[in-house]
Amino acid sequence: MKSALKTVIASMALLAAAASAQNITSERLLNTEAEPGNWLLYHGDYNGQRHSDLTQITPENVGELELQWIWQQRSAAGASQKFEATPLYVDGVLYTVGAPNDVVALDARTGRVFWTWSYTPDTEARVCCGRVNRGLAIHGDTLFMGAIDGHLMALDAASGRLKWDISIGDPSLGYALTVAPLIIDDKIIVGPAGGEYGIRGFIAAYDVETGNELWRFNTIPGPGEPGFETWADPEQEAWKIGGGSVWTTGTYDPELNLMYWGIGNPGPDWNGDSRPGDNLYTESVVALDPDTGKLAWHYQYTTHDEMDYDSTQVQVLADIEFNGQPRKVLMTANRNGVFYVLDRTDGEFLLAEPFVAVNWVDGWDANGRPNMVRAPSPEGTFIMPNNQGATNWYSPSFSPVTGLFYVPSWLDTYSVYTKSPDGVQYIPGQNYVGLYPTMAMPALSVRPVNQRLPEEGIGAIQAIDPQTGNIVWRHEMANVTDSGVLSTASNLVFAGGREGYFYALNAATGEELWRVMLGGAIANGPMSFEMDGKQYIAVAGGSGLFVYALPDE
Repeated sequence: MKSALKTVIASMALLAAAASAQNITSERLLNTEAEPGNWLLYHGDYNGQRHSDLTQITPENVGELELQWIWQQRSAAGASQKFEATPLYVDGVLYTVGAPNDVVALDARTGRVFWTWSYTPDTEARVCCGRVNRGLAIHGDTLFMGAIDGHLMALDAASGRLKWDISIGDPSLGYALTVAPLIIDDKIIVGPAGGEYGIRGFIAAYDVETGNELWRFNTIPGPGEPGFETWADPEQEAWKIGGGSVWTTGTYDPELNLMYWGIGNPGPDWNGDSRPGDNLYTESVVALDPDTGKLAWHYQYTTHDEMDYDSTQVQVLADIEFNGQPRKVLMTANRNGVFYVLDRTDGEFLLAEPFVAVNWVDGWDANGRPNMVRAPSPEGTFIMPNNQGATNWYSPSFSPVTGLFYVPSWLDTYSVYTKSPDGVQYIPGQNYVGLYPTMAMPALSVRPVNQRLPEEGIGAIQAIDPQTGNIVWRHEMANVTDSGVLSTASNLVFAGGREGYFYALNAATGEELWRVMLGGAIANGPMSFEMDGKQYIAVAGGSGLFVYALPDE
């Protein structure tokens, strides 16, 4: 009894000490490299590299990793959904979100729950691909979360008490928040999901203290806004229901004072007859001034998309030597199956190279415009990769140590896209998509994971050389993967897959060094933190959060 009481007292003391220390200033967020033991942002850093500078766990000792503790989602609603959130680690406390919108604060040493705050979304909430949440943001002593009914909320980090709650859009029309917010200075920046329901997408900034909207950038431009001319038939007013959703967190370059967001598909997804033109800024990266929301530049990965190749994938930033010259680059592995390198100062096109089997494009002009050679047709068109894409929301990683870009991939997948002959009718709050493509490997398969057939495609972690786009190594899995990737300064890569295995790989060669079965699909990005001089690896599998470390000496 005395031992249990001591544990409780110690845990409460830790929470009190952590809460008092948790003044997460803008300076701390700008200088995360100074405290590699913490994980203060969704990507770990503003650059989106998902790279940890911690080195205690190495290729030589990673095989000794031991499970420290597990936290299981309590609610039935959460346990039945994908666990896509990456935790934050702040001075001894892990903060995460159980689906759909249950926030929990955990003792990082033991997994003990400090507090839980549960939110019940509006029954009108609708999301295309699971009632999920990808994580939190923190600023000062406040946590921020978006909910699937389009609410953005602020919580006291010490107690879970609600500070404020605003709505960013009507959930009955498909406006939802699944993205982990991005904090820059005193602004929370988010954008709504809902491209499958005919929303008009946007990215907006809100005040951290009040929730008041500060600016808004429309990802589907209206009359008088640059890009409106790419919605070529104004009489149909397709721009009003043009999609352009956001559901993966952006990245930020403080030196350039530009942030980079990937934008989702136009609506309707698989029939573009009602929306002639390139349909900006769908399937694009937009570089925005975080102070004003003003567009600096954009690049469109897939013009007039009819394959649902959302371009919300993480726009990873790095300073590298490219073609013998130092460059500030933006790298991304796109859902359309192509790996891109751009100059992030002005969007100059530098490289495009497929990283899976691709047949919708056969080249790019000097400005990076794709020469698209396949599209949906009334008789059906065989297109690679499939509708799910070569990759998706799951985060890649870039290691400054190896210079390699690591991407979770779906290899050799395809869909047959058939264009609906009568067009697509918009009905508020209902799917606005067209005819669903047929494919061997569905995006949300309920079939047992180990019954995949070889012709359906396969999952892999691939290492790409950004200089050439060449695949350096490939680690194949028994099934496809929804896992993110973490690289470390000690030359390790951590990732998992739908079959439930969690891996440690040699970052230079791809050699498998360690694996463990978590008993459920891995659909989030692993992260690493340090507490009391000990390095930990955290990853969600199934409905649980698993934390590993080396044994005590």
